[in-house]
Amino acid sequence: MKRGIEADFTEMEMKLKCYVDKGRVAGGAEVREEPLIAVKPDASLIKPLKKTRTYNGSFVAVDCSTRTLKRANNWGIYLMRTAYASVEGRNVFWGYEERIASVVGDRRTRSNFLTDRRQQLESKVALKILYEESKGDVDVSGQTLRRLREEDYILLDGSSFFGGKRGFDTSLYEEALRKKINLLTVSKQSPMLHDEKGRDLIAATCILAPYPFWIYYPVIEANKDKHLYGNVSLVKLCQDSSRAFRCDIMEYLTNREVSELLSPLTAISEDPRCLGYPVTLWLAHDFSAASDSMLLYHHDQVEKVLADAGLLDVLRMEELSCNFPDELHGVKHPFEWEGIERV
Repeated sequence: MKRGIEADFTEMEMKLKCYVDKGRVAGGAEVREEPLIAVKPDASLIKPLKKTRTYNGSFVAVDCSTRTLKRANNWGIYLMRTAYASVEGRNVFWGYEERIASVVGDRRTRSNFLTDRRQQLESKVALKILYEESKGDVDVSGQTLRRLREEDYILLDGSSFFGGKRGFDTSLYEEALRKKINLLTVSKQSPMLHDEKGRDLIAATCILAPYPFWIYYPVIEANKDKHLYGNVSLVKLCQDSSRAFRCDIMEYLTNREVSELLSPLTAISEDPRCLGYPVTLWLAHDFSAASDSMLLYHHDQVEKVLADAGLLDVLRMEELSCNFPDELHGVKHPFEWEGIERV
């Protein structure tokens, strides 16, 4: 068993023993929500991107998935798998790290905790790839990855919030700045972006855009006082796809021509598995998904630790109290809900 997961099991046992002995503590720390952004689309801010066939550099993406191993109404135990993928020409390298997270609290508390933990784990893996202390090739529990060079790209899933309760580690921003790496965040969905009438901003901008590839920039500029470390833009990266995405450009990159900065992304956004979306991010997302056999293995390991601690029987009764609707749908374990994060 890996050292990190051993520590996670120790923490799990401590948290759940305290819960069984003392019950759940009411309330809990509030987690900062991403603020609503509402702007009126301005056609003059839409600029064309240049289609790029190839790029002489690498694109590295990091993403983290969460799958539920055990849950009840007041607690949950989760497998968090953080994966990286590197695309350099036709070569793909990847690896992953797995951790166990245990949370005591209601559904919202657990969801907020897991969001925060995902950002921490993604930052840790990205920093491990970036740090100069890594000699030679970087190995993150997978294939070896060459050290990034100036003008390579790191892509993160989400928005450019750093620090605070719900954000990436500020050390990641500082290290990318120091090494002159192009650090971008790309969101799979952007429900907080609205037009002046409260409609979806990305959809409204797509209707206005006259180009097959384009950038709308800026939607809003970085504000580090509010933990926003990047200028928010919208990008459409593939002519044959109708999809556009939020892309945040770190503040230290905004002295460059942004269309030149983002045009290389068009070279990795034509894979039919994720047309219009950078394939590096899709691969990191795909590699972060654990197999059913691996999920069952971790589930059994969790139960063994809880049984050895004398906690399993009482916690299993709480599971039965919570999960009868799952059983009506033929689901024995929470992770069997394919693609649905049930916290």
